[in-house]
Amino acid sequence: MRDLGVGLGYLVKGQRWVAQHGRWWGIGMIPALITLVGYAAALVVLFFWTDDVIAWATPFADDWASPWLGVFRGALAILFAAACLFLAVITFTAVTLLVGQPFYESLSEEVDRSEGGEVPESGLSTWQEVWIGIREAIALLIRVTLWSVLFFALGFIPVVGQTVIPALALCVTGFFLAEELTSVALLRRGVLLTERRRMLRGRRLLTVGFGLPLAVLFLLPLVSVFLMPGAVAGATLMVRDVTGEADAPSQGDTAADALGGA
Repeated sequence: MRDLGVGLGYLVKGQRWVAQHGRWWGIGMIPALITLVGYAAALVVLFFWTDDVIAWATPFADDWASPWLGVFRGALAILFAAACLFLAVITFTAVTLLVGQPFYESLSEEVDRSEGGEVPESGLSTWQEVWIGIREAIALLIRVTLWSVLFFALGFIPVVGQTVIPALALCVTGFFLAEELTSVALLRRGVLLTERRRMLRGRRLLTVGFGLPLAVLFLLPLVSVFLMPGAVAGATLMVRDVTGEADAPSQGDTAADALGGA
């Protein structure tokens, strides 16, 4: 369980790093803001059409008596909105990283440089890295869609669907977010998607400890813009731990210590 606190500690340290390097914080917010505007417009349109989508998907309920028709479709509308938010939170990070690939790669390099030692380089051109990012984003979208369908279905289970399943969805979202954010630093180290998953699953609690708070905070649109640069910085610091480039944190080097030093 200690790894959960250590993961949170890396997130806090990343935010502290960008706060101390204001130029990188400002640069890192630009791609996130651009992506947010696009996502906000898409979600507004989608939610505006939610009732029509639910009605189209459930024609068999057209003749149901009141209040069962309203209750049934209302519950489906809530689940549909939750699934859309689940998709948006996870894919927001992937799209933002694609939009701001040169910015975030430079930010990650600067974090490595500030920690001393060599700054790993992938040896790939910018376009090669963008193409890899697109492929990995598509793979992520497929996985997230499958998880969304699963959580949507499990949401119909009484009590469990309204308590345990949302909590589990947040944990899965946190893992996906950490997977995406670490891609910047790991790609520079020549680590692609399959190997990245293996590495992060080997430190599952650390990964969830880093990503879960972001999954919660990213539900607030503007918060995601402000936290994105620090999330990339924190992910780079965590990668140094996972790859063994940095000494494992000491017993006192937990989230509480990171908060105390902020």
